[in-house]
Amino acid sequence: MLKHLAHHLRASLFSARCSRAADAVAKSAFEGSVSFSSSTAMAKSKFEYVRNFETDDTCLRNCYIVVRLDGRNFHRFAEQHNFVKPNDDRALGLMTRSARSVMEELEDIVIAYGQSDEYSFVFKRSSNWFKRRASKLMTHVASQFSSAYVFYWKDYFGEEQLLLYPPGFDGRVVLYPSNRNLRDYLSWRQADCHINNLYNTVFWNLVQKGGLTTSEAEEKLKGTLAADKNEILFSEFNINYNNEPLIYKKGTVLIWDKVNETTTKHVKLPNEDSEKEVTVTRTRNIITAHHCDFIGDEFWEEHPNILEDDCC
Repeated sequence: MLKHLAHHLRASLFSARCSRAADAVAKSAFEGSVSFSSSTAMAKSKFEYVRNFETDDTCLRNCYIVVRLDGRNFHRFAEQHNFVKPNDDRALGLMTRSARSVMEELEDIVIAYGQSDEYSFVFKRSSNWFKRRASKLMTHVASQFSSAYVFYWKDYFGEEQLLLYPPGFDGRVVLYPSNRNLRDYLSWRQADCHINNLYNTVFWNLVQKGGLTTSEAEEKLKGTLAADKNEILFSEFNINYNNEPLIYKKGTVLIWDKVNETTTKHVKLPNEDSEKEVTVTRTRNIITAHHCDFIGDEFWEEHPNILEDDCC
């Protein structure tokens, strides 16, 4: 009888141990599955140290952030897509439409300037987009601009000239601490626009109308000054450079302007069956394009809201 009771107790203890062990295994397996499926747990994994290799590229505060894009190998791109020389209105329009797309996406851009195959975007001093990380700002501007360029291609070139291959744009970020620095930067780009356009206008007239080869035209213009180029245009082709379109000579400036929009609404009067016409005026910001000189003070005096106070 005692032997039978002892045997029964041992069997009960063994069964209890097995049950506890099974519960422990099940709990362990459950917790393990939770840890593997939790993104939070994974983020705190032993591999997280690799983030220490990332470079801190936060832009210095109280500085204008300028992102400038340039077309990559656009001489070849222009030839392959039969751009009109020296200026193709379709291509210039497409560049500006792409720049508008960037400004619509990133409203902290206070001014953009474009000419030829480049565009500069100026973020306001107080901008905190992407926590002022240069790599984020540059890549977002470049990708938005490039995708818009492809997206709107047919709006400007139609079916006559199909897009043969994707264009590329490289970018850089430069910081300017003062209003004077920023204005000098933009003045530099506009002066570059004038110099390049004057040269290209003379060069392509010598080739297209003067019958010179590209090498001969290049040789003829070697060492010439602006006055010499103007004289060639006027004496040989009866072209007064001063009468050339401003978009070619000055480039394109995009800024935000406030406009008043007036709409008429029909409002039903209380306790009456009739309706009354009510005129509603609201102000909104729109992007406007300008082809003007901004090296002088007049442009900045007309648009004082572009620049922020230097005493920030």
